[in-house]
Amino acid sequence: MSNLRCYMNWLALKEMPNFPADLTSPANSIEAIREIKRAGYDGMQFIEPAVPSLIEQARSLGLGVCGSGRVNEPADAFRLAEQANVLDLECLTLHVGWGIEDDDCANPLIGSVLEAGARFGIPLYPETHRATIFQDMWRTVNFLRTFPALEFNGDFSHWYTGSEMVYGGFERKLEFIQPVIERVRFIHGRIGNPGCMQVDLEIESEAEPLYITHFRRLWTAVFSAWLRTAPKRFFCFTPELLAPSIFYARTFRGTEECDRWQQSAVLCRIARECFAAAQRLSHHNV
Repeated sequence: MSNLRCYMNWLALKEMPNFPADLTSPANSIEAIREIKRAGYDGMQFIEPAVPSLIEQARSLGLGVCGSGRVNEPADAFRLAEQANVLDLECLTLHVGWGIEDDDCANPLIGSVLEAGARFGIPLYPETHRATIFQDMWRTVNFLRTFPALEFNGDFSHWYTGSEMVYGGFERKLEFIQPVIERVRFIHGRIGNPGCMQVDLEIESEAEPLYITHFRRLWTAVFSAWLRTAPKRFFCFTPELLAPSIFYARTFRGTEECDRWQQSAVLCRIARECFAAAQRLSHHNV
């Protein structure tokens, strides 16, 4: 049965003031993973470099495990895929290139991702992320003409804010990126507005902000496309609300704008609602 699983990103725990466990010492990592399990998450996404002891701790609690990394040179894709194979990771999400490569440099990077994934049997999902070769919609769609086998991690706040998807018509741009939507196999959960890529989700009022509605459209479209492919694997949704030290979470007079631990749960709830909506659409269209 096709299903949605929600993972927690290890990097998102950095500087998270309201996370229930103390992360100041590596010795406390098992307690942190237990808190993630208690909160109802299905798994963990760890960042490069992978730490085998953390992976085993997560697995000992019945959590799934995936990873992430950066591909600057073609050899990086093979190194990361081989390591993921040895550690038996479910998949990797990847930052590929820096976004300043011409096609003569970008194409070998993409080719290496596809070849490494096939060689080591690891799904490799480049991210729609700033400062990568997939940082803008137009170039990503055009890459698919040469590399139709590409599959993605949809980290859509980078496009929604960085490419300001509402400027010039959200519906028009949603239609334009349909070839990407058809190939998204993983989502990094984060919602931005046209001016800030990680915002407090104030959704208790009657009128939901338009940017949240837009992300619901994006995520539901992704889930609908995924369900149409009838995959054997599950779909992984991973909140990735990152710290102020890397300029994601906003602070006001030294206090973070929102509770990232609580907001991660809100993102998972929205994702489950979108997945349920996609399932209803799927059944209706049968």
